[in-house]
Amino acid sequence: MLSSSSTTVKNPLLKRRLCFLLKLVCFVISVLIFCEFLIYYVVIFQCRWPEVKDGAHVGKKETSASVLKAIILADTHLLGEIKGHWLDKLRREWQMERSFQTALWLLQPDIVFILGDVFDEGKWSSAQAWADDVRRFHKMFQRPVSTELVAIAGNHDIGFHYEMTTYKVKRFGKVFNFTSGKLLTRKGINFVLVNSVALEGDGCAVCRTAEAKLAALSHRLNCSQQKPSHPDKRCSDVEKLPASEPILLQHYPLYRKSDAECSGEDSAPPEEKNIPFKENYDVLSQEASQKLIWWFQPRLVLSGHTHSACEVLHAGKIPEVSVPSFSWRNRNNPSFIMGSITPTEFSLQKCFLPYESRVFTIYCAAGALLVSLVLAHFQLLTPPFYFAQRLISKHKAV
Repeated sequence: MLSSSSTTVKNPLLKRRLCFLLKLVCFVISVLIFCEFLIYYVVIFQCRWPEVKDGAHVGKKETSASVLKAIILADTHLLGEIKGHWLDKLRREWQMERSFQTALWLLQPDIVFILGDVFDEGKWSSAQAWADDVRRFHKMFQRPVSTELVAIAGNHDIGFHYEMTTYKVKRFGKVFNFTSGKLLTRKGINFVLVNSVALEGDGCAVCRTAEAKLAALSHRLNCSQQKPSHPDKRCSDVEKLPASEPILLQHYPLYRKSDAECSGEDSAPPEEKNIPFKENYDVLSQEASQKLIWWFQPRLVLSGHTHSACEVLHAGKIPEVSVPSFSWRNRNNPSFIMGSITPTEFSLQKCFLPYESRVFTIYCAAGALLVSLVLAHFQLLTPPFYFAQRLISKHKAV
């Protein structure tokens, strides 16, 4: 009889503890699902495509169809086998993959531009390491056929000028179909892809080829914008392109002294803003910048490299937007640009990703709550009043 009674007492206690354990597991799983999956939907769902005003008098449906929806991001810096710790690599790649896939699903862009430094160690990675990095990139940034992806070479992909070789440039170009001076025309909009690392101006083999292609493309674009009433004899044999003023896409920003004039929550930290930029390292040289502006007279320049946001006006009329890093390894508040673009107009809007500090705050709060629940369940967490009362009663008993 005694053993039967003991079993009866133990079963309800065991059930309560199992039920409590199940609740804790559900709580932990819920926090993980929210912080590692749902939070990206909650944050990116708030982003909206900017409206663009087109001068053409067309219907709403035709106007919507003529607008190119582009996502622009930069400096993903996929870690390699040399400097990349496996845990850091796992964490950062999961964050970027979830952000990118969520953005594709919610926003459905026509095209995605990555403005260089796709990889962190492309400048020195072996053939095997490069193949592994490319495989991981394609897994993270997989996309439907309806969405095109275009990547620009950065210094971490092919090396700084002194590290850059024809082999590295061709290796990157083979994967991403990239060449400097390449023209990409979508919906009548001209995008010029620039290998800014090759604009050193010292006459190296890669530099000569890149500048020659840019100069030839500049001639074609200028001829395409000539008015029929004022024909240029030099353009008689040139294949015409859409007359839209081009948009430059490159890794290095055009020359500016520093980030002192940059503003916004994702601009450079105050202690870094007044540090002078080094030409051909932090930004393009003044000479190379002037060449690009003179050759193309672009209506917009999009660049990366600095990992911070900045908006600059060149020659009083040409806007440049430096896109901050897409990786949480470089920023607490990564973001990307959403662009609504037509042949004559454009409108840009920034979309911030989840702040990593806020995610850690959620985890810390959930951990503290979890510990409190466990202590309370085992009656190890008692209010100070009852704790003091228990001490007094024990003292009286003695």
